[in-house]
Amino acid sequence: MGKIKVTDNCNGIEGLKVIEPSVFGDERGYFMETYNYNDFKEAGIDCEFVQDNQSASKKGVLRGLHFQINFPQDKLVRVVNGEVFDVAVDLREGSETYGKWFGVTLSAENKKQFFIPKGFAHGFVVLSDYAEFCYKVTDFYHPNDEGGLLWKDPEIGVEWPMPEGFTEADLILSDKDKVWPGISSLKK
Repeated sequence: MGKIKVTDNCNGIEGLKVIEPSVFGDERGYFMETYNYNDFKEAGIDCEFVQDNQSASKKGVLRGLHFQINFPQDKLVRVVNGEVFDVAVDLREGSETYGKWFGVTLSAENKKQFFIPKGFAHGFVVLSDYAEFCYKVTDFYHPNDEGGLLWKDPEIGVEWPMPEGFTEADLILSDKDKVWPGISSLKK
């Protein structure tokens, strides 16, 4: 391996991984591999990614917490411009860490990536003035397969950092993200 540094089991949650690529720079700029199947397989990420997505958001936008119901996706996410605080919540049935969350700051500067396996809700808040967010996924988008959890569900207790100059009331959310239910709605 050697080209990437992998931190496993983030916050004790099996399957989550933070990936730090090797960056080769000089006075001209830098080069890095953002994905190499062999390195990722060696790190325990043996997925077939079938779609790449990219979004752009302004400061204070919070997207999430989203998940797929019948067509779950593994996700490999990173930021190519700006900075976000990225969160995954364990929703795997029978998991010892069900309902537990982990968050990591992803930025163009730190170049970290976050691997989120199937069975997790995912979301992020933009901390910089603007951010471009890229993610690879292992299943195609199915428009009627969207699920979500309330971003500020006290039962989950995500500790969202606020962008500079923002309060919770200032955050920018979609209409759906404002009204998702809490995690107790998923319990059987």
